[in-house]
Amino acid sequence: MRLVIKYGGTSISTAKNIQDISSNLNELSKKNQIVVVCSATSGTTDDLIEISESINKENKSKAEQLASKITNRHKQLAKQTIKKSDIRKKLLLKYDEDFAELVALIDGMVLLGEVTPRTMDYLFSFGERLSIKLVSSAINDSGIKSIPFTGKEVGIVTDSNFSESKPLMDTTRLRVSKTIDAQLSKKIIPVVGGFVGADQHGHVTTFGRGGSDYSATIVGSCIKADEIWLMSDVDGLMTADPKIVKNAKLLKEVSYIEAIEMALFGAKQIHPRTFEPLLAKKIPMKIRNSFNTKNEGTLVSASTSSAVKNKIKCVSYVQNNGLIDVQGGSMVGTPGTAAKIFATLAKAGINVMMISQNPSESSITIVVKNADLDKAVSVLEMELLGKIIKKLDVTTNVAIIALIGSGMRGTIGVAAKVFGAIEKNKINVSMITQGSSELNLAFVVKNSDTNASIRALHDEFTLDKIN
Repeated sequence: MRLVIKYGGTSISTAKNIQDISSNLNELSKKNQIVVVCSATSGTTDDLIEISESINKENKSKAEQLASKITNRHKQLAKQTIKKSDIRKKLLLKYDEDFAELVALIDGMVLLGEVTPRTMDYLFSFGERLSIKLVSSAINDSGIKSIPFTGKEVGIVTDSNFSESKPLMDTTRLRVSKTIDAQLSKKIIPVVGGFVGADQHGHVTTFGRGGSDYSATIVGSCIKADEIWLMSDVDGLMTADPKIVKNAKLLKEVSYIEAIEMALFGAKQIHPRTFEPLLAKKIPMKIRNSFNTKNEGTLVSASTSSAVKNKIKCVSYVQNNGLIDVQGGSMVGTPGTAAKIFATLAKAGINVMMISQNPSESSITIVVKNADLDKAVSVLEMELLGKIIKKLDVTTNVAIIALIGSGMRGTIGVAAKVFGAIEKNKINVSMITQGSSELNLAFVVKNSDTNASIRALHDEFTLDKIN
């Protein structure tokens, strides 16, 4: 098989983990063609974000301290992981070049006195640049040939929307397939840096947090992979957060559309755009645990087997949001009211997570992240209050609870069961939505009622017996 295997930061953060992965890849490569995609090691991206914040505050010494913390951590890992002295020496020399460049970049950013999205993407790309060299060297150390490639070097071409870029798939497909096919034909394992690409001018771009999954599916679709494995520190997608529901079960199989809903509603394992490159090619994906390789994880495919097709799969949640109830008599029957509200918020760069409008049209309720709440309220007040809006009611610290699964489609009584279970627990619901696809039913409760709501639904739909 042709496999793309992506490792998250926690999977490659100790010498033992990296050595275990290398020997596992050594075994897999005997029967399969393998491409590895890596995130930055745990904590590295956070340190790089802190460097950018220190530069913003003109605290150069703090930025330099953090850079040497990253340097020392990677050098230490290199020394502990790589046994063959020639490979270790070569890696440490490459690291010296990277660290010199990182320090020069910090100097340049401090001199300019500005942190732009473009310079931030360049800065954040260092995490993956360091991790791919480490993992590739470890694979070489285990006796197989491997070469590291940054997203730019492998041929991922994106638009110039720094920090939230999108791939230009036609160009990317040509370049990535050419680069990777050349390596695979020589039995070399390419190790590609996730999260990062480059625009048409060669400037480094990133896909946003969690973007390494996205890189894996982009690469997989370009090289016509048979399967893509996302390896992290969890066994796969679960029926609920196991920290909240003790008897949460691993989902053996879900469809792309169900997994997309799960990603949007807080399944932290997946970047929401991960599935875009897979949809046309229908490449199956597995979400697996790099520390528990005996477990097959969750299979995500275009269509699931009939045994699991008509089931409710999970209860997901997104906490720390704000609810804004927009009211006004003049909104009733006035064309374009909703458009004005959403255009105002879009212009301010605010993402609306959930919408509900009552049939009388006298109020529209929207949910935004807590971090965007003040900004959202102030732009609505400045632009529209006294014109089409008479009043704004705001509720802070609310959670969206979502029941997800194709089993809801056409099934009578699901909503009755949901709200019956919630009522039994004396939980107040502020807002409800269900899309016409009937793939999810979502409602809003106070943050403090999150755990009780999730447990109530998990029990009501006996999700612990799902497999």
